[in-house]
Amino acid sequence: MTRRVRRRLCKDNAKGKDAVVDEEKALSGSGPSPWGLVVAAAAWGGECVDWTMLPDDTVLQLFARLNYRDRASMAAACKTWRALGSSPCLWSSLDLRAHRCDPEVASSLSSRCGSLRRLRLRGHEAAAAASGLRARDLREVVADGCRGLTDATLAVLAARHEALESLQIGPDPLERISSDALRQVALCCSRLRRLRLSGLRDADADAIGALARYCPLLEDVAFLDCGSVDESALTGIISLRFLSVAGCRNLKWATASTSWAQLPSLIAVDVSRTDVSPSAISRLISHSKTLKLICALNCKSVEEEQAHNPDAFSNSKGKLVLTITSHIFKSAASLFPGKVVKENEVFNECNWRDKDKALGDMMSWLEWILSQSLLRIAESNAQGMDDFWLHQGTEMLLSLVKSSQEDVQERAATTLATFVVIDDESANVDAARSEAVMRVGGIPMLLDLARCSRESAQSEAAKAIANLSVNAKVAKAVADEQGITILTNLAKSMNRLVAEEAAGGLWNLSVGEEHKGAIAAAGGIKALVDLIFRWPAGSDGVLERAAGALANLAADDKCSLEVAKAGGVHALVMLARSCKLEGVLEQAARALANLAAHGDSNNNNAAVGQEAGSLEALVQLACSQNEGVRQEAAGALWNLSFDDRNREGIAAAGGVEALVSLARECLSASEGLQERAAGALWGLSVSEANSMAIGQEGGVAPLLTLAQSNVEAVHETAAGALWNLAFYSGNALRIVEEGGVPILVHLCALSGSKMARFMSALALAYMFDGRMDEVALVGSSSSSEGSSKSVNVEGARRMALKHIRTFVLTFSDPQVFATASTSSASAALSQIADAVFIQEAGHLRCSGAEIARFVSMLRNPAQILRACAAFALLQFTIPGGRHAVHHAGLLQKAGAARVLRAAAAATTASIEAKVFARIVLRNLEHHQAGVST
Repeated sequence: MTRRVRRRLCKDNAKGKDAVVDEEKALSGSGPSPWGLVVAAAAWGGECVDWTMLPDDTVLQLFARLNYRDRASMAAACKTWRALGSSPCLWSSLDLRAHRCDPEVASSLSSRCGSLRRLRLRGHEAAAAASGLRARDLREVVADGCRGLTDATLAVLAARHEALESLQIGPDPLERISSDALRQVALCCSRLRRLRLSGLRDADADAIGALARYCPLLEDVAFLDCGSVDESALTGIISLRFLSVAGCRNLKWATASTSWAQLPSLIAVDVSRTDVSPSAISRLISHSKTLKLICALNCKSVEEEQAHNPDAFSNSKGKLVLTITSHIFKSAASLFPGKVVKENEVFNECNWRDKDKALGDMMSWLEWILSQSLLRIAESNAQGMDDFWLHQGTEMLLSLVKSSQEDVQERAATTLATFVVIDDESANVDAARSEAVMRVGGIPMLLDLARCSRESAQSEAAKAIANLSVNAKVAKAVADEQGITILTNLAKSMNRLVAEEAAGGLWNLSVGEEHKGAIAAAGGIKALVDLIFRWPAGSDGVLERAAGALANLAADDKCSLEVAKAGGVHALVMLARSCKLEGVLEQAARALANLAAHGDSNNNNAAVGQEAGSLEALVQLACSQNEGVRQEAAGALWNLSFDDRNREGIAAAGGVEALVSLARECLSASEGLQERAAGALWGLSVSEANSMAIGQEGGVAPLLTLAQSNVEAVHETAAGALWNLAFYSGNALRIVEEGGVPILVHLCALSGSKMARFMSALALAYMFDGRMDEVALVGSSSSSEGSSKSVNVEGARRMALKHIRTFVLTFSDPQVFATASTSSASAALSQIADAVFIQEAGHLRCSGAEIARFVSMLRNPAQILRACAAFALLQFTIPGGRHAVHHAGLLQKAGAARVLRAAAAATTASIEAKVFARIVLRNLEHHQAGVST
């Protein structure tokens, strides 16, 4: 059978000993802070530095560079730092996207939020709880993941924060928000300057009219992917400078273009991803006196017009029209009159900062618009976009990654993670797009973003790196840029989203054999194991990625030892026992299978089996409704069955029944599941008790069905299981009665796998070497149809022996064999041994009883069975075979040399039997000489 395969120390100068700081306790608040007085005693230049005596300004600068969790830990060091940690300057902005935000959390933060100006949220529950922060002077709210947001919640949010100047909710559609909520926002937030909402059901004339009447400062409106928008009502917002209706499909473009051209302050319009007509674009160009920029990305009618007439919008009276087919960088550079700006530097803030406010506002708006549209285009995986992505889209995204607007930066990274993916299910990525990112310097840029202090940016950058790393060339570039170390550090983050994406990156990188050692050396294995213990339940993304990465790493012999050393066996078994998420269970089972695949080089196989509940959990997973889980669990049980204690433990846990049932159910399933189901039964059938139990449980029939598969790996594995089962006469008779002889004969004669043919021949030899006859006679004497069964067995015997002979003769060359039989030179025997050796047979390990049976078969009256037995012993003793020394020792204990000499000299033996027996004797002499030296 074959296997498929934090603690920190700082010197306490007073005592000369290592002082230990438990970081995990400090971070959780249950122990001393890592920033506390122990660290204050750190040695620096031979002197003790008391960190608590630092100037307040310096401490505030340190606080400002920490995430909220570390800031809270640092504030716990002493009363002074606690007071500084609550300073208003540290709480002007709050990003709660990665944290649970409910009324209780909001209430606990409210004492610090008196000066809060900017708030970022995720989820409609967080939006509902935001009022509890009591941030009366809040100026900006940015929220995402708010699909469930209702009119009432949005109205309360607006009513409690009347000083709002900017409200941005998306990109998830606000399907439950109507014009009623818009009117409430207008009534409550008279200082509103920016309103950006995605997926509204409608924005009717009354709601837009309310915005026009009550929000005199409103200059930026974006209704993205909305059901309906009253285009003519927008004319009433006379302060409007920037307008986006990207993704809206129910606009009357003749009315819209005529109305919007009358807006006295309108500078830029975004009509991307709409069915806008070329005539509407032309009308805006002709009639608007203030308009400078029209963004029309992925607008089919406009692109068709440009393809037909490249100069369609060339006479634009100084107004710039950006489309997918235009050169966006070059076009945007024309926005800087009188200044030479490199095309790839048009989004560099240095070109407009502190120079032209109007230009700066427009460029900032354009960055935001482009980041939105490019993400939507990438998510839709639109056809015919390759030319755009490869020639300018990739560089544009990387330019936006350097934006000073945090949400633009993050969205650009998200788009880089998205546009390379061809198929989410199969995790296929577009090689050309991935390598385009690498070619223009995107990997160092993303890794720099991953190193920044903002956890939201870390998460999106890690996601992009992870997806790009599916491509082997990009994975190498990531590794060369120290990306493995960066991802390992991110995997230690206490922010679940960051850790999840970092684990995904390590998962993809660990596919490459050349990266496994680097991940282990960077501490990645320990970080991945710790993730499982940190979030043991309810976090399918992080657990699946961590388990998947460990599964890849466990396939490497050295890394598998590191996984076990880091507590990986316990962590993975814990998942297999307690997790209910199918993706996690599949990867956990795969990891355990890979850990157990190194039985000859380490003791992980035994360690997995000895972990409490492991075998029972895997047997249960083999009964899962999910095919992937069943497949990996069966693979794990197959590998574990190579250990004697594990084999019996699996049987005791109900493994025989479960695997026989699986073999029956998988006949129409994937090839991988079929192979592993048969393999697990093959592994269990090594012992007599299990072999008999498999036969009694009805395992013969499904194995015979699997043996008829056209897939070599499946029928080869089934043949191995049937070979083991046929060793016992009761099973041999079952195989005959189930019509197994023609199936094994077919394999023996026609399989493209030498191993399948070999093991089928051995199974047939077991069945008809005479030991089954007594069982067959007993069965026939107790049956009314005994005579017919006896005839059937005899006919099956003749068929089997005929095809065993044909199989053996395929390895015979009459001229070479004739020469070898009369020659005393070993060269001829060596030539034959090399020619007939089946490489994979060297991995088979036989028991003493099996070797003894082949020795006994050398005396069988049937000439062909003697040749088959000699051929089998040749395969098992060839020098260099994995278990050749073991088999040679068993032969010596059985006194086989005398029997082999007799077989080699027998006048009634075939020339094949004689030559094969002589080669086995030569092999035994070789092994005996090796032992004596």
